[in-house]
Amino acid sequence: MAKQREKYEAAFKDDAVRLVHEKGRTVADVARSLGVHVNTVHGWVRTRSSAAGAKRVHRNEGGEAIRRLERELRRVTEERDILKKAVGFFANERK
Repeated sequence: MAKQREKYEAAFKDDAVRLVHEKGRTVADVARSLGVHVNTVHGWVRTRSSAAGAKRVHRNEGGEAIRRLERELRRVTEERDILKKAVGFFANERK
């Protein structure tokens, strides 16, 4: 008869992933210390890393929009300053 799959709580999985990411421990070391198969911990790390990556991408998209708007603001400000100087130049030429 096949061994029944063990179910772990989300907090337990999060703690295992945290040990890998924040404490710098290897997946094998974490799996050994928790008594869980290495592939199981790899799966948790992969799943939670991809979920965190999706959140990061979403935040980066907003950051990219901000950077694009900042570039556009710099360009428009430079154009305005050039036009101000041109108006001043031509106003002095008329006198």
